[in-house]
Amino acid sequence: MKNMKSRLLTCICSTLFLLPFDLMAKHLDRDRIVANPIDLNYRFRPEKPSRREAADPVVVLYKDKYYMFASKSEGYWSSADLVKWNYIPCKSIPIIEDYAPMVIELGGELYYTAGCTRFFKTSDPEKDDWKEIKVNNKNRHDDITIFQDDDGKVYFYWGCHDKKPIQGVQVDPENGFKEIGEVKDLILHNSVKYGIESNGDRNEMNKDGYNEGATMTKYKGLYYLQYSTPGTQFITYADAVYVSENPLGPFTYMEDNPYSIKPGGFISGAGHGHTFQDKYGNYWHVSTMVIAVKNWFERRLGLFPVYFGDEGHMYCHTVFTDYPMQIPDRKVNFKKDDLSVGWNLLSYKKEVSASSFQPGYEAVNAVDENIKTWWASQSGRSGEWLQIDLGRTMQVEAVQVNISDQDFETLRRDAAPVYRYVLESSCDGKNWQMIGDRRKNDRDAVHELLVLDRSVSARYIRIKNMEDLNGGVFSLSGLRVFGTGKGKAPSAVTGFKVVRNANDRRRASFRWNSQGETTGYVIRWGTSPKVQNNAVMVYGDEAEYGFFNRDSRYYFTIQPFNENGKGKISKVISVE
Repeated sequence: MKNMKSRLLTCICSTLFLLPFDLMAKHLDRDRIVANPIDLNYRFRPEKPSRREAADPVVVLYKDKYYMFASKSEGYWSSADLVKWNYIPCKSIPIIEDYAPMVIELGGELYYTAGCTRFFKTSDPEKDDWKEIKVNNKNRHDDITIFQDDDGKVYFYWGCHDKKPIQGVQVDPENGFKEIGEVKDLILHNSVKYGIESNGDRNEMNKDGYNEGATMTKYKGLYYLQYSTPGTQFITYADAVYVSENPLGPFTYMEDNPYSIKPGGFISGAGHGHTFQDKYGNYWHVSTMVIAVKNWFERRLGLFPVYFGDEGHMYCHTVFTDYPMQIPDRKVNFKKDDLSVGWNLLSYKKEVSASSFQPGYEAVNAVDENIKTWWASQSGRSGEWLQIDLGRTMQVEAVQVNISDQDFETLRRDAAPVYRYVLESSCDGKNWQMIGDRRKNDRDAVHELLVLDRSVSARYIRIKNMEDLNGGVFSLSGLRVFGTGKGKAPSAVTGFKVVRNANDRRRASFRWNSQGETTGYVIRWGTSPKVQNNAVMVYGDEAEYGFFNRDSRYYFTIQPFNENGKGKISKVISVE
């Protein structure tokens, strides 16, 4: 991906998420504003059905640049700022197509492996010139991660199974990564106690999921061994954490798990990730996000801020990260600042019209905040369009264009379609101005966030295809308009109730009084009355989830939001 966001030619304003508007506006940098999923040139898989995939990412900071690797991508990406990404095709690593890559800097060089039976290294990853090294380890370890401790010792951690544990062992990188000592079982399956490990979009299948994708972070002398569960195809795909004072355990389950979860919003999933530090010492989590419509492995990548609580727990901001957020160029306290720029979603379930549509792929799918559904026109010809009526004049700041590749049959990257379109705005539906021009686009960009130079007042937003597509039709899973509605934020929620399932304490149901002028709600929870740092975005006036710990006491809040901002957070509810 070259851009996690791109520019428009005019328009925008702003509101707030965590910081007051006047404070946030002082350092708002439109060139650093992005939104998940990361806008990469996702690779088309070489087998049917035609679909894109990237997953199981790892990011390493090397020689003042970030390098991101992901499964099935035929290469990797580099970035100077976590905003703009440059794709580097790779043929010198013959296993570049294997699942779950791992990259680490050791002794001033980058090492690559996937499965750990073959290793490659380079001192210049900007070039496709990796060299294979001799390995004294013939044991294949799926979903491998490598960790170097402060004392120089190096460890493998791995696992990818619904029965076998996450394991670890010390290795000697000076002797071809030969294993030292015995392999230790570190994390056993325990879905009976921890609901997050149970299969299903709502963890409802009452069956052990796959525990996989381990990664290790050391912070203030503690070892945080992270793993993903229950399965990559589920919207509850998440990362959980066990903590120890030693690199090979024993490890203790972090009660505030899951650490990284995103079961709601436009795109869900935050599992099989990797935690890293940026140039300024900020922690980030890059992870796998879920579409899983054309195929279980239809996936994308997401980037999330990470922080450590006073109690030593590890937390990941995921809610509202598929809204515009600003990548910092300095050290930031993510405990207080989730990077949101205060732009609200203006397009949710608004009146929409289109030049044409296919049955089952109606225009309303482009504004339902669900990447799993999409609008598809009847052709790929120039002139196909989709239009949103925001209902009244609002201040528009950015538009995210999410493309679905409907009816394409390509099975390779070099045949990926390049979409060329224009974005237009209008106050009356008759007189239009161009706010985004992609008529000369040459990027493979299917999740582009177009950030306007300055805000524009508009009631109508229209996207129009400007060049015939070869082999597919113009299709959008989300034409997402961001800005401020210039109205009132919703009032506080009333009637909020949480009930744990008497027969299965891993499950809890939520209900509240429905209220008008509300787009959705954010339910937050934690295992302390002072800390509710996990969150899920929901629509409607009820929800049920099964990712809780059987034996933990929980504390919940709820907060409404709409196109004008956020309402007050409710009082904390305690549930035994």
